[in-house]
Amino acid sequence: MARSTRQLLGVAIAFILLTAGVLVVQSGLLATIDPPADDEYDRTTVALVDASGERLADIDVRIADTAEKRYLGLSATESLDAREGMLFVHDAEGQYAYVMRDMAFPLDIVFVAPDGTVTTIHHASLPPEGTSGADLTRYRGTGRYVLELPRGTANETGLDAGDRVVIPDSVG
Repeated sequence: MARSTRQLLGVAIAFILLTAGVLVVQSGLLATIDPPADDEYDRTTVALVDASGERLADIDVRIADTAEKRYLGLSATESLDAREGMLFVHDAEGQYAYVMRDMAFPLDIVFVAPDGTVTTIHHASLPPEGTSGADLTRYRGTGRYVLELPRGTANETGLDAGDRVVIPDSVG
């Protein structure tokens, strides 16, 4: 085999291996992160407040403020009580996408701006059994915080875009 043909073949094989590695990582097949113990989460209470200032509900939340906790989210949780949730804290405001990876129950996914204003609410259903990570619905929104609640909580409390989530100053 000519030297240039061997070099081209080597580059092609390297490209194929790199592509396969990226697909394996994106699929989550190598995800071996153990869920943090329940007591490893800081907790706080946030208030849901409508645009006129009326308090709609208080929600007890676990705080997901590290990359590991944000990745795992509620996937290791069997259920939430009616006024319980998880508050995801990002380092900066941005556009984020959340998925229902390994979830046992449906969620309301609430994107919240740095000032507490609700920007987007998604009512997320469980994906069909056997849905691969690449095929999961991406629930997109803009904010610094994302509040996940049992599905239906936003409707039950009357929470809507433009309302506020009051987050204690001690969080993020």
